[in-house]
Amino acid sequence: MSADSASINLTNHFLIAMPGLSDELFGRSVVFMCEHSERGALGLVINKPSDIQLSRLFEKVDLPMGRDDLARLPVFQGGPVQTERGFVLHEAVSGEGESVYASTLSIPGGLEMTTSKDVLEAMASGAGPRRVFVSLGYASWGQGQLESEITENSWLTVEADPSLIFDTPVAERYERAMALLGLQPWMLSPDAGHA
Repeated sequence: MSADSASINLTNHFLIAMPGLSDELFGRSVVFMCEHSERGALGLVINKPSDIQLSRLFEKVDLPMGRDDLARLPVFQGGPVQTERGFVLHEAVSGEGESVYASTLSIPGGLEMTTSKDVLEAMASGAGPRRVFVSLGYASWGQGQLESEITENSWLTVEADPSLIFDTPVAERYERAMALLGLQPWMLSPDAGHA
């Protein structure tokens, strides 16, 4: 790995799958990068909803759904790692500079990812973060793996826009992420330009 590629940090960026990536989970996916360092990377796929709604997830963990605004939100397939575990991406909720939840990763740019049940308990009581994205599982890359995949043209990268996570309809997230780069998927299609 060269010194240039060692300094790349994609935390708080989107990874956008190139149109030619045909992997079942990662094809046409947009991944929000929660953490990226020389040790590896961790992200959540933000455009692959499961067939479970948040209200059903709350039932499974024996909590009431205290937030009608969130009950029908889909739970997402965040990636292939720890698919039985919940990950809650939300706007920063802090007290005295520290997150109010036990297991929380603060992400530069104003978001946090919490893996402890206390964030769900806060939501069950009608409180908690206002805007949330909940996934089961996450995506991870070992040391140098993500950089290698980017070099192989599997992914495009762009600085994350939280409105794409919280305000954009799921079906539009891939195209909108591409649009952040001024692109449309057809422009990069492996079949483009062949008559």
